[in-house]
Amino acid sequence: MDTPVCCICKTREAFFFRQYSGERLCKKCFTESIEAKVRSTITRYHMLNFNDHLAIAVSGGKDSLSLLYILAKLKRSRPKTHLTAVTVDEGIKGYRNEALEIASSNCKKLEIPHHIVSFKELYGFTLDEMIFKARKGGQTELTACAYCGVLRRKAINHGARDVKATKIATAHTLDDEVQTVLMNILRGDIARLAKEKPVTSEVHPLFVQKIKPFCEIPEKESALYAYVKKIDFQDTPCPYASGALRNDVRGMINRMEEKHAGTKFTVFKALERLRPALEETAKKEDFKVCAECGEPSALDLCKACELLRHVR
Repeated sequence: MDTPVCCICKTREAFFFRQYSGERLCKKCFTESIEAKVRSTITRYHMLNFNDHLAIAVSGGKDSLSLLYILAKLKRSRPKTHLTAVTVDEGIKGYRNEALEIASSNCKKLEIPHHIVSFKELYGFTLDEMIFKARKGGQTELTACAYCGVLRRKAINHGARDVKATKIATAHTLDDEVQTVLMNILRGDIARLAKEKPVTSEVHPLFVQKIKPFCEIPEKESALYAYVKKIDFQDTPCPYASGALRNDVRGMINRMEEKHAGTKFTVFKALERLRPALEETAKKEDFKVCAECGEPSALDLCKACELLRHVR
């Protein structure tokens, strides 16, 4: 039986079959296709200006480090663009220390400045301490991910402002985007559904605008890119992740993708078409200043400070 050949270069042996497009790709053409897709996504959504200072949210996992490597490569053709990696240290014992070391090592290799934002310094507690105190106090209705999601977003924004970044690049993949869409539908949260986009709206001067260059890259391909490029990344799952709703939604959408290749892209593109109508329907938020931390908030007390009050 003949060995399948890459359908792009027509010479090298194919190692990956892209089911949703029917392509068989060699390692070189596969990695080039990921890099080209990221470049086209950045161009299509007008994600970058020539002189942006980009804070890249780097967790130490496969997606964020793959994005770091691609943006570092892209910077060579954009000498005015400045990159800084920002890592949030939530304080998860036996998990985050390894990720911090890996993130720092990769940043050093790529000669990219690395800035770390600590939950302990910013909020007065590590995530481990918050969850312990919340459970001890009988606050069991919220998962660890509910606390972490809100507080991480605020910490990343703080970190980006610390380094004077004009934009934040996050490594949300196609899978992440589709999972978030379905989670918001299941919760009936139309406002969040409307805000879910590749480039966030500029709603307040203290919110650094976010871009998602990986929004059309499947998670499986982001991981494969990291393996092919021999990028050292943390593959240990977060100890708190098992209780998250996202895990159930991930399993559901992956089963659909196995049976109906291209489902993830279909959901993503459907939201793109629906967004103008959703934005018309969703109530526009008027941001004021949080009475406790001084950060912008739709309410008198921002969600992060509300959670911290529960912990205290």
